[in-house]
Amino acid sequence: MEEQTLRYYLKVFSFTLFLILLFLFIYAYNILNKNIELKNNPLSIDKGESLEEIIIKNINNYSLLDINIVKSYLKINNLIKSNLIHYGDFNVPKNSSYLDFINIISKSSNLLTKITIIEGWSQKKLNLELSKYFRDYYPIPYADIIADTYYFEKNSDYNLFIEQIKKNKASYFNKYKNNKLLTNFNQSEIMIMGSLLEKEGLDYEDKKLVSSVIFNRLNKNMKLQIDATVIYSITDGNYDLDRKLLINDLKIDHPFNTYIYKGLPPSPISYVGKKTLDILFENYNSDFLFYFFNNSLNRHIFSKTFKEHKEKLNEFRSK
Repeated sequence: MEEQTLRYYLKVFSFTLFLILLFLFIYAYNILNKNIELKNNPLSIDKGESLEEIIIKNINNYSLLDINIVKSYLKINNLIKSNLIHYGDFNVPKNSSYLDFINIISKSSNLLTKITIIEGWSQKKLNLELSKYFRDYYPIPYADIIADTYYFEKNSDYNLFIEQIKKNKASYFNKYKNNKLLTNFNQSEIMIMGSLLEKEGLDYEDKKLVSSVIFNRLNKNMKLQIDATVIYSITDGNYDLDRKLLINDLKIDHPFNTYIYKGLPPSPISYVGKKTLDILFENYNSDFLFYFFNNSLNRHIFSKTFKEHKEKLNEFRSK
């Protein structure tokens, strides 16, 4: 009799425990799947913030029981797979549940910031842009990256950003690894020529012709005599020259002055974009060796010989 009574109470206890656990499971399930009301969206999570602090700061109408259930869920989930909370900015869709919320903040920020590096920009202009997003930024050499639009997480590590944009350049040049241009020039020289085109060329057709002049002059061991390098010799890329070049400017003894020194400048004079580099890889050929800028026509005038160049230039000046 006593044994039967014990068995009866054990069954009652087991059944009661099962009902309690079932109730807790259903309750927790409903809590985790109910829609939450956000105070802020997008929301920002600071480094080192606890889950409790995150919920209190960003969710309306929470309860202590809600917090404990969500914390317990995260702990249990972490036994199966690591689900660490990330810091940064996050966008949480409307009608999201606690489960959705945890899933979003357990991944990298889903809000991306972008920087667009403009072709022909100076290092000073890029530094000004970088200072808006990174506290620990440092200048990026012209030769290291390609002007493009780059996306990154807010508060991301600057060195990771640098790795990303360097990979972009490596990927671009890998696309042209079998191009004949790379048999005559290395990547650094191509970046230098690209920067000259950015500063000298007006549009696609104009840049094609200017690139052909650069190739022709280098092949003939002639001085490039590019005005943009003279301007860089004067300004070091730190400011815009708000006047026309003078004859004396062309005589400045500076390693970037291609009126004085043969060959390419020591390094690029601006950031270079993919479209300009694409033009170089076209290996466009012409017989032109000279050009000047015609203000009235707003375009460059190209010539094959110095005699032709001088005649066109004198005609332009006489008008």
